[in-house]
Amino acid sequence: MLKTFLNIFKVSELRNKVLFTLLMLAIYRIGYAVPLPGVNQDKMAASLREARGGGDALGQAFEYFAIFTGGNLHQSTIFGLGIMPYISASIILQLLSSVVPALEKIKKEGATGQRKINEWTRYLTVPVCIIQAMFWIRYISGQDFVYADMTTSFVYWLMTITTLVSGTIFLMWLGEQIDEYGLGNGISLIIMAGILARMPLAIWSVIDRASLKVGGEAAVGSYGPEKLLFLVVAFVGVVAGSILITQGQRRIPIQQAKHMRGRRVYGGQRQYLPLRINHGGVMPIIFASSLLILPSFVFDWVYRNWNLGFFGSLGQSFRHGSYIWVLTYILMVYLFAYFWTSVMFQPKEMANNLRENGSFIPGLRPGKRTADYLEKVMVRITYVGAGFLALIAIIPTIIGAWLNIDFMVTQFLGGTGLLIVVSVALDIVNRIEANLIMRNYEGFLGGDTPIRGART
Repeated sequence: MLKTFLNIFKVSELRNKVLFTLLMLAIYRIGYAVPLPGVNQDKMAASLREARGGGDALGQAFEYFAIFTGGNLHQSTIFGLGIMPYISASIILQLLSSVVPALEKIKKEGATGQRKINEWTRYLTVPVCIIQAMFWIRYISGQDFVYADMTTSFVYWLMTITTLVSGTIFLMWLGEQIDEYGLGNGISLIIMAGILARMPLAIWSVIDRASLKVGGEAAVGSYGPEKLLFLVVAFVGVVAGSILITQGQRRIPIQQAKHMRGRRVYGGQRQYLPLRINHGGVMPIIFASSLLILPSFVFDWVYRNWNLGFFGSLGQSFRHGSYIWVLTYILMVYLFAYFWTSVMFQPKEMANNLRENGSFIPGLRPGKRTADYLEKVMVRITYVGAGFLALIAIIPTIIGAWLNIDFMVTQFLGGTGLLIVVSVALDIVNRIEANLIMRNYEGFLGGDTPIRGART
């Protein structure tokens, strides 16, 4: 392993990519700590910590979005919105490209069509940023987080909106620079950097509350040896399981038809069509978590304004960690896993591509039979993938409630953040291995065989 890391810096092109990527991420982290002007940062941070600790829906929303957006609304920095507006714009265009024929036609144009969609995504990011920035400024102004003489100032609103929008656009530009000159997907690396930046705080929290006393002798709220051992084992196990399911594939055998050219026979090779078990990635968890914030937030708002006890009970039922919340979360993860797979996976198009390339699945006629078979297989493996996503999603909540461990620590035992880190890390490893093997260096596994998906 150490020899592989040394080999990275022996290749000038690869070394420059790694150093450039680290430089861009360092710039991102510097801007992450620059606060917005006119905001009482101490008062705001204290209020949001209290809301988060009390189970307030808005505090949960801020905590959740801070995990994977790369932003920092708790301190209202210039990168407060993070990269979330760009992700939202990208998701909107992906969904529209599946239902709007004109966008679907552009998407099928290959690299040219993808460049057009990427350009429209940048344009759509700006209005999404403006809307989110306006809502955010209105909220902090209503909570007296902004100094009184600036609350109604048009100049202050314009300056703050421009700052937040510019911060997101700058992050988007950083991501594109990493794509072109660095190593890996820039947007994903920015999100991963934001997640990993929280890890030192979590580790320090565990060290600060660690205790060598066992069982009942340990102080209330402290982590005894059994909890510390469990956290280490659970972290290793969950990461290993995440890697396994992320790389997991259902391999469909594909036979290429033989054809004659002159006196020679071409084709006839037997290959496979890899279908990912977790085809939706982290999107089902993101959709489910985002929508689950709304019921508690809406019910609490109705209860505070009209004092209706029924809505107060409903708000309590949908609080983070409750029995109804967990069941609803699992159900929504399954629903969105199938929804996202149906949007992104097109069996008819895949069957047509196989037929046009002279390939077929043994025992099945090309065309409709092949499409029906691919759809049937994807439905079955999506059930398994959705079950894994649901398990990963609720692990932090279950462990936090069972062992009385802070969410800052349990968030690294599952959920969206862990899946993003695992996926991006695997992508980086594959890119580095490809560069090393191409230049006759050994990869991370000590050979010339890259990391492959696990068979199922």
